[in-house]
Amino acid sequence: MTTGPRLLLGSVAKGDALPVLRHPVTATTVVLGALASRDWRPMHHDKDFAVERNGTRDIFLNTPNQAAWFERYVTDWTGPHGRLGRITFRMKGSVFPGDTMELVGVVDHVAVDEVGCGWLGLEVVLQVDGEMKTTGAVRVAVPVDETDNPWRRRAEQWQP
Repeated sequence: MTTGPRLLLGSVAKGDALPVLRHPVTATTVVLGALASRDWRPMHHDKDFAVERNGTRDIFLNTPNQAAWFERYVTDWTGPHGRLGRITFRMKGSVFPGDTMELVGVVDHVAVDEVGCGWLGLEVVLQVDGEMKTTGAVRVAVPVDETDNPWRRRAEQWQP
């Protein structure tokens, strides 16, 4: 049984802000994310290639790395019973070593579906120095009460 703080659906309202997550980006942050996602393209680990061939200022975070940061951001907030249903995002700029990325979010909607699963819709942004780099939308299931756990939902009870 998982223990820890539980974010319950009733404790969240539309317009609530998620706590800010700040993280300094290093070359290691970029390279480990690329390696973890088996992205061998050199613009994520070879600075000379990134600068000379891509015209960027340095290596930069790849798509799966950014997805992982959004997932961490949301699940750190929901606690162990939060279960991601869907995430979409649009990258508008690159995130480089030396940047401090800042993830911010707001609750866009709160609902219970026809099978009783509690859902939150979140609007999330990854920004650097106040400039939007990536925007996203997340649908995450959270318990409706102390006895509920979205991770126990299967088949027709799970409709992400």
